[in-house]
Amino acid sequence: MSKLFRDARVLIVGGAGFVGRNLTVALLNAGAKETILVDNLLSSEHDNIPTSPKVSFWEGSIADNDILAKIGDNYDYIFHLGTYHGNQSSIHDPLADHENNLFTTLKLFNHVRDFKRVRKVVYSGAGCSVAKKTFGEAEATSEDAPISLEMDSPYSISKIVGEFYAVYFSKQHGLPTVRARFQNVYGPGEVLGAGKWRGTPATVWRNVTPTFIYKALKGQALPIENEGIATRDFIYVEDVVDGLLSCASKGRRGEVYNIASGVETSIRELAQTINELTGNMTPVQHLPKRDWDSSGKRFGSTDKAKREFGFETKVSLREGLSRTIEWTRITLPFIEACIQKHAKNMAKDSLLFY
Repeated sequence: MSKLFRDARVLIVGGAGFVGRNLTVALLNAGAKETILVDNLLSSEHDNIPTSPKVSFWEGSIADNDILAKIGDNYDYIFHLGTYHGNQSSIHDPLADHENNLFTTLKLFNHVRDFKRVRKVVYSGAGCSVAKKTFGEAEATSEDAPISLEMDSPYSISKIVGEFYAVYFSKQHGLPTVRARFQNVYGPGEVLGAGKWRGTPATVWRNVTPTFIYKALKGQALPIENEGIATRDFIYVEDVVDGLLSCASKGRRGEVYNIASGVETSIRELAQTINELTGNMTPVQHLPKRDWDSSGKRFGSTDKAKREFGFETKVSLREGLSRTIEWTRITLPFIEACIQKHAKNMAKDSLLFY
């Protein structure tokens, strides 16, 4: 598969972020000729961008006309990873979510709709947008699962409408879009507190895995809501990058694929494993259920991606957590500097989100 990206010109929207960085490294290793990263650094840091003469960085939003004007029909692949990071931030400011999470998608697709060179435009969707809202027994969410009008957050709404636009531009204009529907991605490169303040403690405690790892390494109590009964599909970032590259090289135009592990893990299990791996002996902190969250238990089906292009995850949760813990230890000074930027805005008792 890597041969397909040799000498390719690639555009990554949201390229300075967690997944974008890891994707950029993979493209460099695959011999890509040039990778352009577009990012407004809302939830990322310039220091996170790989240094290479083959990588260029344009700071700004893909919704800005000046940025769009620089994008011509000379890319082989486009990856749209840009997003307004997370459910709680979108609930706090739905207009900012629309501006950064949906308007960006529409403007990008509309700008590139008549491009002739591009082979694939890969859009990163969100598993939470289609998962059944249940705290009962979960079933693996397939790509053709029904979509409810009852969404938990503007983030879920904007991500699924982004999928609608991907399908529309594929059918109406022949744009070769493929949707890669993410589950809960974790791994090296996800920096707590990266970017600008977005109005809630979720700016720092943005995802459960890096939050738990950081707090465990500091000997702090891991905050578990609703007894930790919620479940998620945790997938290591290198596996997600493999899924993105598979979508770009082998995915069918107009289709959607779960990029998932297919393994359901409870938040309680996650906390126990992280405390064990870090040697954290501090008891967990029990918190009430989040009022807004009705998507309690969910994980993704891997059948379609495996059947159509052989995608399977390679890194187990335990191995992935071990790697991420080691990376966090090494990177702790940078992570803490990013967290410290938001110290004056942080509430005393903050809730994490996942």
